[in-house]
Amino acid sequence: MLAALVALTAGCRESVERGLIYHPVRELIGEPAQVGLSFRDVVFTADDGVRLHGWLVPGRLPTTVLWCHGNAGNISHRLDNIRLIVDELGLGVFIFDYRGYGRSEGIPSEAGLMLDARAARAALLAAGVSPDRIVLFGRSLGAAVALDLALTHPPPVLILESPFLSIPAMANLTLPGAGFLMQTRWDSEARIQDLRAPLLVLHGDADEVVPFEQGRALYARAPGPKTFHPIAGAGHNDTYLAGGGYWAAWREFLTRHGLGGAPAASSRSSRRRWGLPRDSRVASPPGRYAVSVRTA
Repeated sequence: MLAALVALTAGCRESVERGLIYHPVRELIGEPAQVGLSFRDVVFTADDGVRLHGWLVPGRLPTTVLWCHGNAGNISHRLDNIRLIVDELGLGVFIFDYRGYGRSEGIPSEAGLMLDARAARAALLAAGVSPDRIVLFGRSLGAAVALDLALTHPPPVLILESPFLSIPAMANLTLPGAGFLMQTRWDSEARIQDLRAPLLVLHGDADEVVPFEQGRALYARAPGPKTFHPIAGAGHNDTYLAGGGYWAAWREFLTRHGLGGAPAASSRSSRRRWGLPRDSRVASPPGRYAVSVRTA
């Protein structure tokens, strides 16, 4: 950590900071067909010309989740979670890799990821999904990405999971005062007051990476309508497997706002069939967060 701080102050800021925040993996370890899902590869281009890649997985309902993932791994490290969204909610999923992750070109940056999310939304609309049937979802770093997209293109609903206040706030957890050195901001705390969409915030009360208190504080700054759901006993990477009413919170929120969300009758059997665990992640990405702490 000390060496990284020295590098930040010695003119190596951009590359060192990028290495502290973003932990992409290029190789895809699987695809949705391996967990019994049909899908379509989607290749699209951001406004600055960077080519990006994602998967469009159909659901039983016309609603589709546009998913901004965390800072580590790539879309293939979320296969178990994609399957559970389809099984538990009946929704389609469009998950994409940011620049520098998986098959997407380029190098990650705050401005670049903002462009990537906007391009992903445009690609989803081009695929025929109505803008009023998009559930915008972001987890961890992806919560900040999703919030930025929600501010420029207000969605029907926004779901943030394990969100942090800002990158400087996360850096200060590792070394108090270190946040002022970070040029990358992802300052959700300052921006969420401008949100104009119904909000659901989910956060594990045993999160070992992003403090539960940061999720609470971000929620407190948001305008309504809004809902906060603590996930009892969940850490950072097992929120959707820990129970604690996780999927029920999704269903209630989506139903309240006219977007559906019903489990398949065979959801439990399909989970057993495809080997999706009840209490552990499948192929968890080897990630770290901000100033070298773990995330997904």
